[in-house]
Amino acid sequence: MNFRTVTVISLCLTVGLAWILESGAADVFLEATRPDFQKIPLGVAGIQNSGGSDSLEGQIKLGGRIEEVLKADVRRSLVFSLVDLPSVGIKVSDLGTGPDPAFKQAAEHGVSVIVWGQAGMKSGDKDADVNMDGYVYDAGSDEVVGGKRYVGSTTVVRLMAHRFADELVFRYTGEPGIARTKIAYVSEQGSARELFVMDYDGYEPRQLTADGFLNLMPRWSPDRRFLVFTAYRNRNSQDIDMIELATGKRWTLVSLGGLNITPALSPDGNFLAFASSYEGNSELYRLDTRTKALQRLTVNASGDLSPSWSLSGRELAFTSDRSGGPQVFLMSADGTNVRRLTFEGDYNAAPAWSPRGNWIAYICRTPKKEYKLCLITPDGQKRVQLTAGPGVDDSPSWSPDGRHIVFSSTADGKSQIYMINADGKDLERITFTGTHNSAPTWSPAS
Repeated sequence: MNFRTVTVISLCLTVGLAWILESGAADVFLEATRPDFQKIPLGVAGIQNSGGSDSLEGQIKLGGRIEEVLKADVRRSLVFSLVDLPSVGIKVSDLGTGPDPAFKQAAEHGVSVIVWGQAGMKSGDKDADVNMDGYVYDAGSDEVVGGKRYVGSTTVVRLMAHRFADELVFRYTGEPGIARTKIAYVSEQGSARELFVMDYDGYEPRQLTADGFLNLMPRWSPDRRFLVFTAYRNRNSQDIDMIELATGKRWTLVSLGGLNITPALSPDGNFLAFASSYEGNSELYRLDTRTKALQRLTVNASGDLSPSWSLSGRELAFTSDRSGGPQVFLMSADGTNVRRLTFEGDYNAAPAWSPRGNWIAYICRTPKKEYKLCLITPDGQKRVQLTAGPGVDDSPSWSPDGRHIVFSSTADGKSQIYMINADGKDLERITFTGTHNSAPTWSPAS
């Protein structure tokens, strides 16, 4: 292992994962974050108590909880603008399956969609059945255009709200929503770093590994069933493993000599791109997951790592210091047609291709030596700095709708996970526990 490779790995473990990132990519198409996109005004009339419980207080809390989650999902979708109905003079009484006369008044105030529902529990037991009925009123047609019942235990109440929100997004855009997506990340547990997965809004974290050493750089499989990651079993062995989320079953995909890091599965799952130093220098390789055939993609005296696939699977973005310092490069998936993408600044790393294909997110070092989140178009013609302020920002990963980016930052002193819109607005911290949370990766849509 040469000095450069040692430096790269040290940087990964101390600064964060600024060199290590990948994400999917797609062809460019219209998105809800473009300047001329008009969000759909939507009001939530409430989730009312439908009875059937021994505790009216429990019913009210249940409806309020569902409503709170639903409103947050609607706001984050960036498809709708959330309208506070009372603020425009709309007082909505308990609603059944049909629209309220006040809905027409809301429409006159520019509200295009109104959603409401009813929720109830069969008993006070914590595992009691919960029924939720959700309804959608469309002002354009002046009728209820959607209604659906959700049934489950109290443990899946949040999931009911997420599903309702996703179905609203799909109804009005034809695209999957993100409310039921997950975020995998690394959390410090004593002297170890283990893999966790949580809801996209930071709720219900679940630990996946418990090795007592280092598990880093998780990335999703296209079907959301698996994560690939680097497992540091000891200081001389760094393999690439895969874990099945539902069962915890785990196996090794790559166990070459040296360091095997920054894994990234292709959009069809047929190839694994990764960096390895088993031939002496950190180079990029491609493993056929069906035949196990291995192909070396880069041949360079400098360090290459952090591959990120385009959604078509025809290109890779990656980090290389072949130009003197770390910069983002692009190449065809077979290793040909290599070209440098970033030129501004002396440090640009950890590329993540937008699933809409119009941007590549990466970590840039500013003239003030601050590590921040930047975006660049794949043709290199447009570049913007997305974040500012204190702390080191690291490890960007796109939401599957291309409207948000999740990343880690030390802005509050310790490394935590944040979400931000692709236009740089609505920065939101989503982890609040643990001493170090990093390397987030956003799952594909359900």
